[in-house]
Amino acid sequence: MQNIMIFMWFICAFIIVWAMIGYPLFLKMIDKFIKAPSIKKDYEYMPTVTILVVAHNEEKVIKEKLENLININYPSELFSIIVTSDFSTDKTNKIVEDFIREHKNFTIKLHKTVKHGGKTNAQNEALRLINSELVIMTDANCFFDTNAVREIAACFHDENIKYVCGATVYVNSNENRTADSETTYWDIDSECRDIEGRIQTITAGDGNLYACRTKEYKEIPLIECHDSSFPVLFSLEKGRAVFDPKSIAYEKAGENDKDEYKRKVRMNRNLFHNILPSIRILNIFKYKWFTVFWLGHRTCRYLLWISHLLLFISSMYLASESIFWFITFAGQILFYALAIIGIFIKSSNKLIKLISYYTLTVVAQWHGVYNIITGKAKPTWAKAESTR
Repeated sequence: MQNIMIFMWFICAFIIVWAMIGYPLFLKMIDKFIKAPSIKKDYEYMPTVTILVVAHNEEKVIKEKLENLININYPSELFSIIVTSDFSTDKTNKIVEDFIREHKNFTIKLHKTVKHGGKTNAQNEALRLINSELVIMTDANCFFDTNAVREIAACFHDENIKYVCGATVYVNSNENRTADSETTYWDIDSECRDIEGRIQTITAGDGNLYACRTKEYKEIPLIECHDSSFPVLFSLEKGRAVFDPKSIAYEKAGENDKDEYKRKVRMNRNLFHNILPSIRILNIFKYKWFTVFWLGHRTCRYLLWISHLLLFISSMYLASESIFWFITFAGQILFYALAIIGIFIKSSNKLIKLISYYTLTVVAQWHGVYNIITGKAKPTWAKAESTR
């Protein structure tokens, strides 16, 4: 039994350390060795574009979002806007309808879903109304940089590129501990995406700003989201999904732990599937770096919940065997104690903030697992008010 516990400890410790520290360092190392070039763009390539905005009860931000979109640096005759309202019950629909009447020189449409089916359902319905060359998808509470559409469209001159996601910049990163921690995490993840995309293909996108060719859009199960599904689907077809750091969307990060926690629980509604979405990913001879990236990045991330539990159990079992095992057990108790302090006392210490943020992330995975097992996982979402 002792040997089993030791083996389990080392496996779980490796998964945790690799997912959060080892993998980003590994990417930086191979990037220096391979020296993959930036994504080549052709700014003379200007396809027709539909910007698809998904909204559910977004009366606070939808007008500002539309004003932001009509002022982008892209020919107005080449882009249109569709707001797909996911059964909004506030003033969202009226605000959009009024905006359309006041801006008849722009092509703007409102699509209303007949039920509250979630983001993916709203996107699937709206795509049937789109005939532009590209579709750019975005959330209602983020705002495009002036050149975002031109930058992301310029990537698609390469027929092998099937999906492009932009970069999110949090505008309130220095205003509170939750936003600061989310920004730190997101900066590391974006750097990983950048390297993955330049070498071959990314493993996940970003819901604030991403695009694909309309003819290549794929309807996916409603419980899934494009952020995690599209890069996989396109990569398995030997296409490329890439990250463009110059296609920028600005957003407020969650300003309290409750909002951020709800968002992370929602992100884990399909956790079991995301550990290994397709057995084909294991074929390293066919998919090369994508296999390495997925297993090293996403699989390990989606196993953090169970890895931490088994690490704690094995450490507790082995604690009396030697000073080493006792220290590993005591270290975990200290880690979780600091997390609790950070959450409830709202510590401003940078290390404690990161520990508490990370622990909330792992607990959110457990909450996601509970929802899946009990049948409570659903495709609909409740927005985080502090991000509006």
